[in-house]
Amino acid sequence: MKLLWLFLFSMYSLNAFAIDVVIHNLDSLTTNGQKTVSTWINQSLTKTQNTLGPLQQTTLPIYLKPQYFVFEPVPWASVKRNNPDGLELHIDRYASLKAFTKDWTLYHELSHLYLPLLPYSGFWLSEGFASYMQNVIMRDNGVISQAQFVQRLNAGFERARLQTKTKQQPLNELSNDMWKQRAQQRVYWTGAAFFVEADLALQKQGQNVASIIKQYQACCRTARSSAKTFIKELDKLSRSSVFTTLYAKYNTRTDFPLVTKTQLSKL
Repeated sequence: MKLLWLFLFSMYSLNAFAIDVVIHNLDSLTTNGQKTVSTWINQSLTKTQNTLGPLQQTTLPIYLKPQYFVFEPVPWASVKRNNPDGLELHIDRYASLKAFTKDWTLYHELSHLYLPLLPYSGFWLSEGFASYMQNVIMRDNGVISQAQFVQRLNAGFERARLQTKTKQQPLNELSNDMWKQRAQQRVYWTGAAFFVEADLALQKQGQNVASIIKQYQACCRTARSSAKTFIKELDKLSRSSVFTTLYAKYNTRTDFPLVTKTQLSKL
């Protein structure tokens, strides 16, 4: 086992579900830090794939940006769209494996890789999916409980309801100007509510969002897509009109939807 770890560290890569995870700048950490971060990334990818299925790329580059004197395990992260897609992770170089595991950020960013790059007006879909799915992954894999799952989603929805009072533009327009408007709460969590409603509707047909995205990743995902094309693909895979119907309802809405804790508890 010791020789195996040494080999993994020398290559700065790990394998999970046949993906070669290449961790750049890992050698800037201590030996213990390298083991902690490598284990965290590998385990998080496995958890994500347990819920959403294998990523359809052979290599996943991870670009580490270790930080000093930060107050959370992963203060910032982003997707690096390329060939192949990768992630940039700004991390607390001294965080423990437990702290990394309980942080939602990596599950969020990994979820993004299951969707194509959408135009800015459709970012409410991509950010909504990642915001919802980070909690589904954590719940499915025992990182959080069902009660915590409900509480976290409800808290996000409450923040979005509050911001909607001052950010009342149509959702697609606000999504297009999200950073300038500082409207992330409304955009992210309205998108998450879309996928909650989709899951509740799909449940009645014996399906769920994760299973549809698993199929989409395996058969149909492109590097880029329009929002409408993406939605139509999901309807085709689910043999339903769930996604198209909800998209027509959400894309230009100016309010925040009513999603209750009772509904969330059914997921």
